[in-house]
Amino acid sequence: MRRILYLIKRILKMDYKGLFKTVKSVHKKSGIGRVKLFFDIVKCGLKYGAGYRDYELCEWWNLNDEQRATYVTRGINNTIVTRLNNKDFCHVLDNKIEFNKTFNNYLGRKWLDMSKATFEDFKTFLSGLDVIVSKPVAEACGRGVEKIKVADYPSKEALFDYLKSINSGLLEEFVVQHKDVSKLYPLSVNTYRIVTVLTEGVPHIVYAFIRIGNSGRFVDNINAGGMAAPVNVETGVIEFPAFDKDSNYFETHPYTNCAIKGYQLPQWDKAVDTVLKAATVVPEVGYVGWDVAATENGVVLIEGNPFPGHDILQMPPHVPDKIGMLPQFKKHIKNL
Repeated sequence: MRRILYLIKRILKMDYKGLFKTVKSVHKKSGIGRVKLFFDIVKCGLKYGAGYRDYELCEWWNLNDEQRATYVTRGINNTIVTRLNNKDFCHVLDNKIEFNKTFNNYLGRKWLDMSKATFEDFKTFLSGLDVIVSKPVAEACGRGVEKIKVADYPSKEALFDYLKSINSGLLEEFVVQHKDVSKLYPLSVNTYRIVTVLTEGVPHIVYAFIRIGNSGRFVDNINAGGMAAPVNVETGVIEFPAFDKDSNYFETHPYTNCAIKGYQLPQWDKAVDTVLKAATVVPEVGYVGWDVAATENGVVLIEGNPFPGHDILQMPPHVPDKIGMLPQFKKHIKNL
């Protein structure tokens, strides 16, 4: 009965406008008839929990049922989040101030809660810093993040007043990344996204990728014009070309002309060690996408996401064998 009620709910709440738009788009790409595509997309939603965006981004019209069953879909990802992440504790990761307090030992940089800071606190924080980063407390995807050069302001008082005027929530020391990461793209801090699951008190890495900035922007998030590329968890080598939100693939970076596939990322072992330790700090949140930056002196933890995306590494050509990520999760999560 529960399964029937779930299916009815899915059907009633389906975004039919988005569905028909996807049918039209996939028809142009595949040449498959629209009626056939419509029923196949609906079938995949009901049988595998796949959203219509899953169907298009991962090119499910090219997969058979056995291959489709290996993919982490929107529905399966939601199941993992619900099972491993207690929503009453997710605020610790969602709120940047709480995150910095909780994971302070892994941050490797100065920070200040601007919402409570006095001017004296601010002056102390600024001591020795030439560049700082202002972040809103609860935004994501790089929204509202501002890189600030202290010298661009006539005085510390002027900078303090500006930050108060924009309701800056968090100030951080700007992270100077490792020179070998800068070779990929020097204008943003290009972070390693390493996703962990914590089961029976033991942390495991299920997948990883690097986020790389582009187009002259100083943030690396794919939703802010950046790109992403899968990383071999064991070696720290970029395994495939990078791609952006518009599904453009890059063998070399268009800004630096640096080859992406095969690039060895620095400080990888330290990054792995850091996230495995961080994954045990709040055990009530057991499914997390960690963002780590490599520096010349090691790695620093940037943030943690308690609702990691599921489709980034399942898009062609990142799955030449057409086998999705679900088997990786099933190694560590029972009855998934």
